[in-house]
Amino acid sequence: MSLNGLTVAAFESRMATEITRLIERYGGRPLVTPALREVPLEDNPAAQEFGVRLMAGHVDLLVLLTGVGTTALFDALKSRYPWSSIVTALQRMAVIARGPKPLAALKATGLNATLTVPEPNTWADLISVLDQHRPVRGLRVAVQEYGVSNPDLLNALEQRGAAVFPVPIYKWALPEDRSPIRHALDEVMAGRVHVVLITNAIQVDHVMRVLEQEGKVEALCAALKKMVVASIGPTTSERLRHHNWPVDFEPSHPKMGVLVKEVSAQASSMLDQKR
Repeated sequence: MSLNGLTVAAFESRMATEITRLIERYGGRPLVTPALREVPLEDNPAAQEFGVRLMAGHVDLLVLLTGVGTTALFDALKSRYPWSSIVTALQRMAVIARGPKPLAALKATGLNATLTVPEPNTWADLISVLDQHRPVRGLRVAVQEYGVSNPDLLNALEQRGAAVFPVPIYKWALPEDRSPIRHALDEVMAGRVHVVLITNAIQVDHVMRVLEQEGKVEALCAALKKMVVASIGPTTSERLRHHNWPVDFEPSHPKMGVLVKEVSAQASSMLDQKR
C-alpha cells in the first residue's frame, strides 16, 4: 500500500501539515498549496441578530454545519451574553450537528446534539435525518453557514415549511499570495503530478477561478485525463463534476486519513488504466 514516489497535489489549507505527512507516510511526494483562506466576518450582524433571537426564545432548531463555525459562533455569543444564559437558551431548542466536527465542538462546551447526521454528512443526509426525526414545518430554523451559503439546503428547509435564518460565520477567499497555487497548477498541466486530492468543494471553485483568470481551464482539463483525481466525498464530487473534472476515486469514509490511505493502494493501477 504505497504511492511509490508518485507526486500528489493537494489544495488543503487548514490541515496542510497533516495531509503533507500523510502523503509522505504512504510513499508519495507531496505538493501541497492552499487554495483558500478563512476570513472572519467582523462585527457580524447576522450572528448578533441570532443572539437576540436565541435569548428571546425565537429559535426552534439550530443547524451546525462545521466545527470551526460552531466554535466561532459560540465565541461571538460569549462576547455579548453570559455563558450560562447561552447554555440555557440552547437547551430549550433542538440542535442538529452535520457530522463529527460540529458534534465535537458542541461536546467541548459540555453540550450535546439532539440529532447527528451520518456519513457522508451531506446536506441531503441532513434533510433526510430531519424528515425522519424532526419535521421542520412551522419551525424557526437557524443555519450556521461556512465559507459560502448552501442554497440547496436552505431551499429544502423552506420547501418543508421552515422559517430559515442563515448565520454566516466566516467566508472563503483566495490566498493573498497566489504564486504557490499557480506553481502547483503549472506542475499539473505539465504532467508532473500523478494524483490530485480534493478535500473541500470550495477548493475546486478557487482553482477554477485562478485558471479562468489566466485562460488555462482547457489545459487543466486535458491534464486531468491523464492523472487520478480523488475526492474526499459526495459533496466535493458533486462540485468537481459541476466543473467537468473527473472523479476517479472516493474513499470508504469521507476523512482525510482514509482518503490518502485508500488512494495509495489504488493510484498506480488507476493511472495505468487512464493512460
